[in-house]
Amino acid sequence: MRGGRALAVVAMLAACGCAQAPATASAPHVNLSGYPLGFREGYADGCNSAHGKSGYQDTARMRKDKFYAQGYRDGLDNCGRR
Repeated sequence: MRGGRALAVVAMLAACGCAQAPATASAPHVNLSGYPLGFREGYADGCNSAHGKSGYQDTARMRKDKFYAQGYRDGLDNCGRR
């Protein structure tokens, strides 16, 4: 039983290590650290737009930055479901 309890404690500590600090009002509540900057900025704008906050769609950037465009669509879709 000791091994099972120790494993449970290690699993809890590992899960706590993945928690992130509270986000600011404009930041999404998901970990986007592995994504390009354009995607992260687009996701934040899309998420803010879905929540009716200060987010907006940068139409000129949507046409020229595929990462921003995909991030915006994903943020709008994912945050709109919550």
